[in-house]
Amino acid sequence: MLLRQNKELSYQNLHLPDKEILCGGKRSKEKDKKKNYFFSIITVVLNNVNYIEETIKSVIKQNIDLQYIIIDGGSTDGTLDIIKKYEDHIELWISEKDFGIYDAMNKGIQYSSGEYIGIINSGDLYNVNALSTISNYLNKNDKLDFIFGTVHKKILKSGFNKNKIYWSFDFYPSHSTGFFISNKVQKKLGLYDTNFKLSADYDLFFRLIKGRFKGIATKKSELIGYFTKDGGSYSSTFNFFEQFEEEINIRLNNKQNVISILFVILLNYFMKISKNKKRSISINQCLNLIKKCIQN
Repeated sequence: MLLRQNKELSYQNLHLPDKEILCGGKRSKEKDKKKNYFFSIITVVLNNVNYIEETIKSVIKQNIDLQYIIIDGGSTDGTLDIIKKYEDHIELWISEKDFGIYDAMNKGIQYSSGEYIGIINSGDLYNVNALSTISNYLNKNDKLDFIFGTVHKKILKSGFNKNKIYWSFDFYPSHSTGFFISNKVQKKLGLYDTNFKLSADYDLFFRLIKGRFKGIATKKSELIGYFTKDGGSYSSTFNFFEQFEEEINIRLNNKQNVISILFVILLNYFMKISKNKKRSISINQCLNLIKKCIQN
């Protein structure tokens, strides 16, 4: 039962995986029968035995009732032993091979039933009372569709500018750890598009902003979590051009104005010249991307 989502981005609620799939938790033992939750928190993991436990602890120590779901990609390093150790605090965990981090996130989303969905990857951490802080915002603003919480990501990052998405990749604090979205809105948007291997979250945000959904950010002083990248980052295994090219493809896929996309490409190139940036594109790569945009 591989729930890979490719071009099909439909969202269906699921309760339990097929019997042949390795799984556990309160739901699989019929101790938790479709209870109503405010939060569904998802952790995705693969072979991260050194860091998964601290992530789990940071979730289950939140002083708020939540639905915790862990999606494991078939770990063989002892990660499953750690997950099973905390099984009484986990509503559902599933372990099977998947097609990447966004495929795993999609799977977790489909098993979520809380009013709001949050994702915290293995190695990342919630701050004490993080979910209480988010809950206070959502309760005071009952028409909110999403919220970005302040995240420590090498430096403290907070706030978001929805218009900045059209010219900058870095318009929000962090995808995982700090981002929470209404389950209803997630259904309207659909799942993460796994055609995008590195930045499917960016694509989802594009759809979110284009759809004119309502969101806010916590105050800078209200730290929600730590984005640590412990154990490595999947996207860090790709070079800068591969990541930048996918970003351009996401912009094209979301029908962004071609002139503004060309501006983004040229801006990146000229910043390399003026600031001697290593993480930038070459003149040939720049020209190829311009050609692609014009032909699109």
